[in-house]
Amino acid sequence: MKRFVKLTLIVFLLVSVAAALFFLSLGILVSQYATDPKKSDVIVVLGGDSGLRVRKGAELYNAGYATHVVLTGIDERFYRPPHPNWRERHIRALGVPKKAIIIDAKSKTTWDEAINTSITMKRNGWKSAIVVSDPPHMLRLHQTWSRAFAGSPKKFILVSTNPLWWHRVLWWKERESYQFVISEIKKNIFYIAVHY
Repeated sequence: MKRFVKLTLIVFLLVSVAAALFFLSLGILVSQYATDPKKSDVIVVLGGDSGLRVRKGAELYNAGYATHVVLTGIDERFYRPPHPNWRERHIRALGVPKKAIIIDAKSKTTWDEAINTSITMKRNGWKSAIVVSDPPHMLRLHQTWSRAFAGSPKKFILVSTNPLWWHRVLWWKERESYQFVISEIKKNIFYIAVHY
């Protein structure tokens, strides 16, 4: 009986340590696919933005990484081309000319953004894209865009913003970072069930 209790305690401790290590590594897991930018045909600035993604997209455009920018996540119900929304105004103010910007006002989800961008790229003859989002979004983007581009010659790379609230290792210490990671874990599970 003593041996059984001792073995149970050891198993419990090992499972607890493994669970704690898994929890602590979630920040690394969700952000692992972010890379350095490479010259591409288009920069795709994803929606759900407070301005960091637009700024990063403009920075990449101004550095010569691509000659076109696609802005996604602009609500088509309120989009009027003669009156650009704040994201379009912001990216133009940061040096991206109007003629280089394509607006995707149809996409409402990460899945939509990947599928609609794939269609836009095919229509324009583009083969490569830089996809810009926040660090904890990278795992779901990698899984989604890999599926959206499967069977085609199109390629993408993921480039993340650099928010002050993001701490890859200590993600759980900052409220915004913690909320984003937990939300992304839930969304990844949903996408596995629905899209993958």
